[in-house]
Amino acid sequence: MEILKELELGNLKDSTYIKIAAGLYTFPTELYILVDTLEVLDLTDNNLSTLPDDFHRFKKLKRVFLSNNQFNHVPKILAKLPVLSMIGMRNNKIKIFEENSIPLSTRWLILTDNELTSLPQSIGDLKLLQKCMLSGNKLTFLPDSLSKCFNLELLRIAANNLASFPTALLSLPKLSWLAYSGNPFCKKHPDSKMELQTVKWNELIIKELLGEGASGNIYKAIYDEKEVAIKIFKGEMTSDGLPQEEMDINISMGVHKNLIDVLAQVSNHPEGKDVLMLELIPSSFFNLGLPPSLDSCTRDVYPIDFKLSTQGSLKILKGMANAAVHMHERGIMHGDFYAHNIMIDKNYNSILGDFGGASYYESEEPEICNILEQFEVRAFGCLIEELLKLSKYDNQDKNIRESLLQLQILCMNEVSIERPLFKQISKQLNEIK
Repeated sequence: MEILKELELGNLKDSTYIKIAAGLYTFPTELYILVDTLEVLDLTDNNLSTLPDDFHRFKKLKRVFLSNNQFNHVPKILAKLPVLSMIGMRNNKIKIFEENSIPLSTRWLILTDNELTSLPQSIGDLKLLQKCMLSGNKLTFLPDSLSKCFNLELLRIAANNLASFPTALLSLPKLSWLAYSGNPFCKKHPDSKMELQTVKWNELIIKELLGEGASGNIYKAIYDEKEVAIKIFKGEMTSDGLPQEEMDINISMGVHKNLIDVLAQVSNHPEGKDVLMLELIPSSFFNLGLPPSLDSCTRDVYPIDFKLSTQGSLKILKGMANAAVHMHERGIMHGDFYAHNIMIDKNYNSILGDFGGASYYESEEPEICNILEQFEVRAFGCLIEELLKLSKYDNQDKNIRESLLQLQILCMNEVSIERPLFKQISKQLNEIK
């Protein structure tokens, strides 16, 4: 435990960030030398089950990571930390989440993959909460007080025990990215069992790794003398939900020029893993954005020098609106409609991928269906806002910019039922010249 020795020797005095993953069973008292400076504490991958009663002495602590430990509760001492904004306690054994256990300053709460059966009513007091990750628990309901979390933008409640859709969510003014698949109230998409071509693993020639995500790895491969992509699912719970649900959505998605197409299922993987064969995106494409940072919380970030033309932004938005119409006509909500899941090329052709947060909704419930689509419309509004900031200003494009700004305002209306649906959005975009 080299870092603890360094702390004892005073070599890390005034540190603002500490990470220790050393199989700890007790909280390291050596850290107390940093009570006046520590802002980020990462104790992921230990065997901790409690925090000390005087943990609140870390008065400048902004982020605490306690994932992959042995906690059976959310420590109430966290509520005494005055500026704590991010709490990560993924993959513990948490069953107990008492009232008023976390501070009102909380913006980002991660309790994925635990054993929670309920949430405290006091969660509604978290007026700053923007991002809440609760997939992979045993929740049977969400408290009505959640409707008071007016700043909540991203919510993950997949793979719980919810018997019905939580109506407390329907009035949230800023909810934009929602994943809820894998609950008892969720039905499978009617096309999830459609017949796909089946390819055997030994018919593929596996090439280089193209990318790694929470739910699986993507490789380039050769099949029948053609280049394809294959996604090998890890089979583990992710913050978005279960990989099997993602597979079903991929299969159900159908073909669209602005979506990554599924070509086949792959059988006989040597480790028995689920595998899909996908179209290979040309190497000329690149990610439009980067995932949110710890500071931006729910909003994508972009390289400082990255710019777009206004005409290019309009073309990207048209493509994404068309993709959204296709998905929602099939009862599919993407759930992660972000620039970092959009790939573009130099001609502003665009493709939307990554359906790990996608959910299916029932077409016979029109009111709920519309609001679910209108949640995603707000995500689209956020995308418009970001692309406008990235677009180089040109007087010739003034009308386009003004039209997009007006559309952004409509899409981000805090009364969700007053937002347009994607068919109307697509029509408006096609009328912009």
